[in-house]
Amino acid sequence: MSGMDVPDLSNEPYAIAEQISPLIRRVLARNASPFSYTGTQTYIVGHGDVAVIDPGPLGDDPAHVHELIRILGGERITAIMCTHTHRDHSPAAAPLAEATRAPVIGCAPLVLSDDGPRADAGFDPTYNPDGILADGEALTGPGWTLRAVATPGHTSNHLCFELEEEKALFTGDHVMGWSTTVVSPPDGDMAAYMASLALLMERDDAIYYPAHGKPVETPQRLVRGMMGHRKQREGQILRLLERGVELIPDMVAEMYKGIDSRLHGAAGRSVLAHLIDLRDRGVVSECGDAWSLPG
Repeated sequence: MSGMDVPDLSNEPYAIAEQISPLIRRVLARNASPFSYTGTQTYIVGHGDVAVIDPGPLGDDPAHVHELIRILGGERITAIMCTHTHRDHSPAAAPLAEATRAPVIGCAPLVLSDDGPRADAGFDPTYNPDGILADGEALTGPGWTLRAVATPGHTSNHLCFELEEEKALFTGDHVMGWSTTVVSPPDGDMAAYMASLALLMERDDAIYYPAHGKPVETPQRLVRGMMGHRKQREGQILRLLERGVELIPDMVAEMYKGIDSRLHGAAGRSVLAHLIDLRDRGVVSECGDAWSLPG
């Protein structure tokens, strides 16, 4: 969960395509915020016949679609691919598909209402894919292969995409280059998220390209640190329960002393995700709004 301020945006490369590897271009959307950092990064894979990953927001940056169309003038989009259906990732898929006649292929549709304050974007009700990729399925183009890697946790429909030719992984919001990932019930699932991190630890990707933040050039080290961070949070919760702290707002006040109090409600979602995981493992008990250790 991030409580970071948005950085200086004056030098950010909005509205241009940065060539960041032989096969990958990055286009940054203008939707910077405390949960999206400098904005959503749309990735273009290939040349000539290309795939577009996470086309981005619509209302927060209506010009982004027009900029993608301008940048790709003379090239053909063979697939518009979304890692998940939060509103900073997928809404631009529909108008981009309409303008280019490209199919939308990627994660499954998912729209849920939330029952608490968010620290990330809500779900996109407009997402209507032409095709859904299952774990391990691939799309190909001239010189590129993108394979789906199912990584539920941040959302139940979250996919990463492996670019086999460069041993690169587009990680969406599962692993970000600037902050920890939000896991917010009811759809966010801490057990699934930890299992997805463990899955990444078994892989040999050379680099991650997240939807927010810089490329991750030491992927396994970062994932190991993320898993350790979650274990630390879990330990904090258990120690608070041992002291008789039973309510989530009281836990948040102890655990997140360094962040803006306006973010405490959203921090509570992460604490709730940990508590649900602990409850399902039989480690803690729930009674109304109160949580406790058994016995």
